[in-house]
Amino acid sequence: MKQIAILGSTGSIGTQALDVISQHPDHFAAHTLTAGSNAKLLVQQALQFKPDTVVIADEGQYDFVRDALAHLPIKVFCGSEALCQVVANAEIDIVLTAMVGFAGLRPTVSAIRAGKAIALANKETLVVAGSLICQLCAEHRVPLLPVDSEHAAIFQCINGEGRNEIRRILLTASGGPFRHFTAEQLNDVTPAQALQHPNWKMGAKITIDSATMLNKGFEMIEAHWLYGVKPENIEVVIHPESVIHSAVEFADTAVMAQLGTPDMRLPIQYAFSYPERLPLASEPLDLFRLGTLHFERPDMQRFPCLALAYEAIGRGGNVPCMLNAAGEVTNLAFRQGRISFPRMAQVIQQVMEQASFLPTPSLDDLFSTDAACRRMAEALL
Repeated sequence: MKQIAILGSTGSIGTQALDVISQHPDHFAAHTLTAGSNAKLLVQQALQFKPDTVVIADEGQYDFVRDALAHLPIKVFCGSEALCQVVANAEIDIVLTAMVGFAGLRPTVSAIRAGKAIALANKETLVVAGSLICQLCAEHRVPLLPVDSEHAAIFQCINGEGRNEIRRILLTASGGPFRHFTAEQLNDVTPAQALQHPNWKMGAKITIDSATMLNKGFEMIEAHWLYGVKPENIEVVIHPESVIHSAVEFADTAVMAQLGTPDMRLPIQYAFSYPERLPLASEPLDLFRLGTLHFERPDMQRFPCLALAYEAIGRGGNVPCMLNAAGEVTNLAFRQGRISFPRMAQVIQQVMEQASFLPTPSLDDLFSTDAACRRMAEALL
């Protein structure tokens, strides 16, 4: 029985992880559940799964959660610092980092230092602090198990390949809802349109990042750190069916790909059960019904956020942190109707040009960079 801590249990990844746990009660248990501010759903989850511990980051919601669970032997904590403390519990085997954005970095670092296996769904952790996270994982002998569908696909493709050289990673992308929009049409798209992803049901932040293709840029950076492949050897491929979740080309030009219907529960479950494969109540892939698959090159002129991600990892240091900080601010501003769709990339680029560069940032440097770039992005807005 693996004891799972879910950081962000009320979000899209967290709720699907709980579904995986419910399908395999003999293999997994929800030891710790945490949420940012969705106290009502957190209580419902706690009543169903009876975890050892729950944490509500929003301290104003603490009384509600505590009172709702007072009749159960569940420990209830609040605040961001509690997130970092609960992951060190000796009973926890795996920490699923499903929090959104930069906020996931500090508790992930705490979990690594506590020696917990990390099921990584918070890509911003590696985008912002890839070098430091890899060093910490090596130091504490902690496995980093990818949960993003693309990185889980790559992980499955290289299983059993030992030291065989990866020549190229083919990182697939749906292209989002605006794949065929002209630059002029992109000027007028609305948040409601951008939130209509054609294939995946995800949280608002990642759905907007998918529409701008910033999310695919984040995944390229994440793949660089996870698999030690140079950014120039990670090629983004638009694949609107989202059936090939990614592929790996080896030195002999053989290409291994992982296929499946779009269902995030599969990579979540694989991270929990690795190296075993367990049954999953999911729609199987029907190639006959599917018929054809399509592939296109991404247009970095219409979707400059992808180009900015390649620039950020190319420059290195704290530049990916700048990219992420400005990306989070502009993403929220767009959802709030404060800026246009193209303006997001413009502000991100300005922040990357103006912020102070640090070639080898410490963890504290990254927190300072994040705060400074958020202020800069807000000022540019």
